[in-house]
Amino acid sequence: MNPADAAETSQQDRDADRQLKAKHRALWASGDYSAVAAELIPELGPRLVPACGVRNGQRVLDVAAGSGNAAIPAAVAGADVTAADLTPELFEAGRAAAEHRGVTLDWVEADAEALPFNDDSFDVVMSCVGAMFAPHHQETADEIVRVARPGGTIGMINWTPDGFIGNLFATMKPYAPPPPPGASSAPMWGDEDHVRELFGDKVTDLAVGRETVLMDHCATPQEFREYWKRNYGPTIATYRFNGGDQDRIAALNRDFLALLEDWNQSTEAGRTAYSAEYLVVTATKR
Repeated sequence: MNPADAAETSQQDRDADRQLKAKHRALWASGDYSAVAAELIPELGPRLVPACGVRNGQRVLDVAAGSGNAAIPAAVAGADVTAADLTPELFEAGRAAAEHRGVTLDWVEADAEALPFNDDSFDVVMSCVGAMFAPHHQETADEIVRVARPGGTIGMINWTPDGFIGNLFATMKPYAPPPPPGASSAPMWGDEDHVRELFGDKVTDLAVGRETVLMDHCATPQEFREYWKRNYGPTIATYRFNGGDQDRIAALNRDFLALLEDWNQSTEAGRTAYSAEYLVVTATKR
């Protein structure tokens, strides 16, 4: 390939990446992810912060922080926190929540696959069901490691492929837009072998553990389906992708409801309960 062709290909790749990231930003800006984080998984951020050993005075980066589910508890613990996310539309809710807790964070628009921070900048780099949704897993893992200082802590909470959220994505997959070239399935970040391969010998003391969080926000499976359709970006994008195809929308509604009926653990009328499994990952940068 001559230099001119190489330059043109490189520019095309950059343009394609910008378009992809614009789609991801729009996806997570749709609906109300801050409500999902606050109503369904408020325990996860406070679970990750002590797992990472966050303490007063540390420099902490929360990658794909959203509205601060983990970043705000880290600031409450006394850390100097940077909350980075590709979707700055989520920051308004995060700032309000931080103010309510009496803490201040640095909110930065940033791509998990190309973080705008220097090497070895943070004592702790963490992500709570956030960085796992960046499409290129190896680039994301490499960036998380790069910005952590040697001896610093890396911590993540990721949905598992075989848990409730992994199955939710598997249910939507036949109806969802095709993934971009080279993209990996987000719930693979919840597979221990995959995580170990991504971080490789760049870390030591990598430890994983499976835990669950209970989602019992809605009265019926159908109500919970509508909750996801109204609030959760990936679900909204899947329904939009099918546009005016009423047969596909009906099939998606059917399959989505069947998933929620099958996974509902509550035996009480007017209540639902979903146990959603996640992987807690901690490691030390070499």
